[in-house]
Order: sequence, then C-alpha cells, then structure tokens
Amino acid sequence: MTEAPGPLEGSPLIRPSSTEHPLYERVVEACRTVYDPEIPVNIWDLGLIYTIDINPENAVDITMTLTAPGCPVAGEMPGWVADAVEPLDGVQRVNVQMTFDPQWGMEMMSDEARLELGFM
Repeated sequence: MTEAPGPLEGSPLIRPSSTEHPLYERVVEACRTVYDPEIPVNIWDLGLIYTIDINPENAVDITMTLTAPGCPVAGEMPGWVADAVEPLDGVQRVNVQMTFDPQWGMEMMSDEARLELGFM
C-alpha cells in the first residue's frame, strides 16, 4: 500500500497572495477595518489573513485564521471580512475561508501589532 503524497518539500504552508493585482492594497485596507473583539488590533496586523487571492475577474478569495480555534466570534468573523471587502469598487464577489493550518502564532503579528500589545 502506498501513502498519499504529502506537501512538497519546501512548499509554503500558505498560498501566496495576488500582491500585484490593482485591488490588492484596497482589500488589505478593508481588512484593516476589521478588529478581533478581544484584542484591540485589526486582523491584518494580527496576521490572521493568510491569503488574498484575486482572479482576473476581480473575484476575491481570502483565507484567514483566528488566534484560537475556540474564538467566540469564529462563526461571525468571516462575514465581517466579507462585509468589509465586498463594497469595494471593482470587487465582483468575496469568499472568505477559515483555516487552522498552519496554526496562528504571535510571530505572525506585524511590528505595529506587537507595539500596540506591548510585546516590543
């Protein structure tokens, strides 16, 4: 019996974002308007947004996580993100997917978030 192939050696755990897409920076700014209600820092700077994938038709797929799987707003936060991004001019649709692989860690926070939370 052969095992199913695992992830390719050296392949990233998180898919790359569409950083060259003209909508990318505006989507990031929209994500910065969403806050984790338990932590006074936006979800972008917390490192909760793993991937922003924007296709040529301007459909936006966002892969995100939470600081902990048991987060009380786990069911609501993807909707908050979609509600922040969907009104952007040019966005055709938004799909927000939750993942816990890889698990979030404090090293994913921006310097701004670390400073705000007193870790720097």
